[in-house]
Amino acid sequence: MYHSSGNYEAFVKPRKREDAENKSAYIIGSGLAALSAAAFLVRDAYLDGGRVHIIEKDSILGGACDGYMYDGLGYVMRGGREMDNHFECMWDLYRSIPSIETEGLSVLDEYYYLNKDDPNYSLMRATKKRGQDGETRGEFALSDKAQMEIMRLFFTPDEELYDKTIEDVFSDDVLSSNFWLYWRTMFAFENWHSALEMKIYIRRYIHHVDGLPDFSALRFTKYNQYESMILPLEEYLRNHGVDIITDTKVTDVHFSVKDGIKRAVSISWTGKDGRGVIDLTDDDLLFITPGGCVENSTLGSQDSAASYCPELKEGGGWDLWKRIAMQSDDFGHPEKFCSDPEKTTWMSATVTLKDDKVVPYIEKITGRNPYSGKVVTGGIVTAKDSSWLLSWTFNRQPQFRTQKKNELVGWIYGLFPFVKGDFVDKMMCDCTGKEIAMEWLYHIGVPEKEIPAIAEESCNTIPCMMPYITAFFMPRRLGDRPLVVPDGAVNFAFIGQFAETERDTIFTTEYSIRTAMEAVYTLLGVERGVPEVWSSAFDVRDLVRASVSLRDGKKLTEMDLPVKERLVMKEALKRIHNTDIEKLLVHYGAI
Repeated sequence: MYHSSGNYEAFVKPRKREDAENKSAYIIGSGLAALSAAAFLVRDAYLDGGRVHIIEKDSILGGACDGYMYDGLGYVMRGGREMDNHFECMWDLYRSIPSIETEGLSVLDEYYYLNKDDPNYSLMRATKKRGQDGETRGEFALSDKAQMEIMRLFFTPDEELYDKTIEDVFSDDVLSSNFWLYWRTMFAFENWHSALEMKIYIRRYIHHVDGLPDFSALRFTKYNQYESMILPLEEYLRNHGVDIITDTKVTDVHFSVKDGIKRAVSISWTGKDGRGVIDLTDDDLLFITPGGCVENSTLGSQDSAASYCPELKEGGGWDLWKRIAMQSDDFGHPEKFCSDPEKTTWMSATVTLKDDKVVPYIEKITGRNPYSGKVVTGGIVTAKDSSWLLSWTFNRQPQFRTQKKNELVGWIYGLFPFVKGDFVDKMMCDCTGKEIAMEWLYHIGVPEKEIPAIAEESCNTIPCMMPYITAFFMPRRLGDRPLVVPDGAVNFAFIGQFAETERDTIFTTEYSIRTAMEAVYTLLGVERGVPEVWSSAFDVRDLVRASVSLRDGKKLTEMDLPVKERLVMKEALKRIHNTDIEKLLVHYGAI
């Protein structure tokens, strides 16, 4: 496997291997990485669909990319997906997946025209004092010291950030800024999370820094992630005859590790048909999804709280990874990610508005009509003075194809679930759906005396507890996640958020799809490059523009520098006078 850039290879049809008919594949899990791996096996490696087997412990495919109407409960989406135009592997895949709504279009076509005709941006990123303007003014509000800390992190070698936290590299100058408010709520970073991951994120999205305050950097699907992304992919796989096995847990995988050669030998499973073992040969390829960000997640209801159950279970992604990791140090260290669930937990809630009583408060904050079918919040709105650090969003409606015309479905999340609310005198983790709705209604400005009745009669709110939702952000070092294809592996690969690939960011759809593509292309020698991670971190134009944006438009020459550094800058500006470098810096507002 190798990486490529540009479009020389982007449209190449790989040649078929002579032994493709002899190959079979077993894929553990059915999240986006697993389904993508199956699609690449069929599309680019020419495996017969009937020889590709997806083994899923649940009854529904999609992993963390969910969105369902549960009988007796209501609409639920545990999270949402923010996409970037430079998700190179994702768009490479979805250009080949037919839309299930519009004949003749791919999922990529559908998504492209949706976001072209209705561009995403927010008119209110944050509020305070119960729905009033948060007065962030689209600014990062970073001091010169804070800017230097961010720049220093950008250039720090990975090795110096191993096992360090964000608090180890950022002072309060960063952590009290608008920048950190935008960043932590958009990406769900906590102060104790990985400094290394923070660096990778900054470098990966340096081309979008100027779009952080108003979310103009983002794009969204038409419906929830399950209906817009998983269902079309599932239909594509079924149409190609892929064998999808549900309600079946893989409880163990056995390996032979000898003389530097690593081979997956067998898969142990348990399911509705009993228990069994699948013996593997070198022609049987295995794709493993270790860990799981929505593992052990639980749902509450309008009148009950979601239970907190971090204990790991047999057949779950964490238990399986722990069993695998015991067989070789090259298979990672899952305990780095799943040993402190209170540091990896946050809660979400899906709220269905059954009438228009809350609509005036949404319109006042967003400046938009949520019934229009177009962008509403444009991303999350954060109540910056919320003790839960509560954020909420209403994406384009409907979010579900089965929604009634008068219904609106939104999403709420709290980054601090073990803290008492500002209106509800309970920790978020102990709250029913109605109580979470009450806290949200309070922060969007609904009169206090009206809150209980509206939360009861106009809202149906389903809480979701997720003990490992940000497990991948825990401080780590190289080797804590297994390589996509470990050294010496002959017939297996790791895929998904806990597999290691260079330069890309976890907690994204692109990461899942990239690891799947790299795994398939490596094990089957597909003669086509995997698109490299977008290289904006090495583009001087993006770097200059981001530097000016982080300074809220102030020129670099306005920095409050010591005398010696000011003289150095003055001399440097003299040397670039009447050069293209000067032109570039002027063009992007740096000088």
